[in-house]
Amino acid sequence: MNSEVYKKNITGLKITIIGLRKSGYAAALLGYELGANIFVSELNNDPEIISNKNKLIKKNILVETGKHSDLVYKADFWVISPGVPNDIEIVNKATKLSIPIIGEIEFASRFTKLPIIAVTGSNGKSTTVNILYSMLKNGEFNPILAGNIGTPLSEKVKEELKNPKLGDIYILEISSFQLEFIDQFKPMISLYLNISPDHLDRHRSMREYIEMKLKMIENHDISDTVIYNIDDSVLRSSFNNYKMKKVPFSILEKTPYFRVNEKNIYDDNEDPFVFIDDIILKGKHNLSNMLASATVAKIMNVDDVIIKNTMKNFKGIIHRLQTIDKINQVTYINDSKATNIHSVIVALKSFNSPIILLLGGKNKKSDFRLLLPHTKRHVKHIVSYGEAGGEIAAAIGDAVRLNCVSSLNQAVASAHNLANPGDIVLMSPGCASFDQFKNFEERGKKFIELVSDMKVKECD
Repeated sequence: MNSEVYKKNITGLKITIIGLRKSGYAAALLGYELGANIFVSELNNDPEIISNKNKLIKKNILVETGKHSDLVYKADFWVISPGVPNDIEIVNKATKLSIPIIGEIEFASRFTKLPIIAVTGSNGKSTTVNILYSMLKNGEFNPILAGNIGTPLSEKVKEELKNPKLGDIYILEISSFQLEFIDQFKPMISLYLNISPDHLDRHRSMREYIEMKLKMIENHDISDTVIYNIDDSVLRSSFNNYKMKKVPFSILEKTPYFRVNEKNIYDDNEDPFVFIDDIILKGKHNLSNMLASATVAKIMNVDDVIIKNTMKNFKGIIHRLQTIDKINQVTYINDSKATNIHSVIVALKSFNSPIILLLGGKNKKSDFRLLLPHTKRHVKHIVSYGEAGGEIAAAIGDAVRLNCVSSLNQAVASAHNLANPGDIVLMSPGCASFDQFKNFEERGKKFIELVSDMKVKECD
């Protein structure tokens, strides 16, 4: 089937949506709005799925849950949600039947004419898209934030079709899962933050993971731009064979727009741009995210004053090194967004006080021994929990003080008993949340709730 045909008009086409969480639900509504015959198939049957199913049924959209029947193959093409693995039986069969399969990001991007800035990397994506959103919003742009950040692109494109003045540019957080089934997706600017081992439970090897990330630029041409972290050993040489504009950023080397030393960020004229001490959001990783965002903003001709003010005043995002409260002089930090080992290492480097680290969830084939060199300085105790709790204990329990519990509730209670005044209780799980929670946001909210309940008990 000629993709250009259904890019412009999908009225009457049969589209199967695989998956009925946020992305699948939003894609179903967008397809319905555009006049397609939608059929949604979802293997699970939990409350979120049932709620979405009931809302779609009210619009006379066909939905099946708890199974994938043969009805899924009666389609002109599929739209697959990012949470659905690319190697399951129904996907393999659809491929053999020559049914075109595209991802939700690909699907939605076909129905907007707005330019796209796409941000990917193993860590720092959410922080960076929020910094960049603030820089552009305070400039002369009306950006729309979507993607892996929690708002599906399909949802925003559907709004845009009804209200063309919704915005003038998209800023998308893009995960490797969202890049598995792209075809025409073509950002105007692609920003690469870093590459470290992540999602190897799904991508099988580091090579496959890197190749998936690079799919984001497979449709780029000389009119497009890739901005990348030259400090990252993988990214330094990843774009050599691509024909596009290439702009590096760095906290270690001089780049086209900035240079950094211990005290200052300098602009391309070697004039002081921002004093590093004036930046609220601390940590070298966040400084790198700031420079990445500022480089994009420079290319977009955002005023220097706006870039500087954003760099100084941006306070961070929820679930990423978020200070929750202080109880008996113990500080509780929510870093639920840390779903891989590298993120945990970054978190540990952000503090100088003694740390009690809560580590656990669903393992993504991570090597927890990589944490050991970073625990020697000020990690006084680790509490492992959840499905990966035993694996963590087996991997590093002989080298650190560690106790293993079943749930996040028990982990917080254990940390509370172990903590002394001046300590930090850091929930930086290093794992996916899917063993006990539907996503990292729900896990973070639960941690906040547990800390709040604990404070109430302390005050009674």
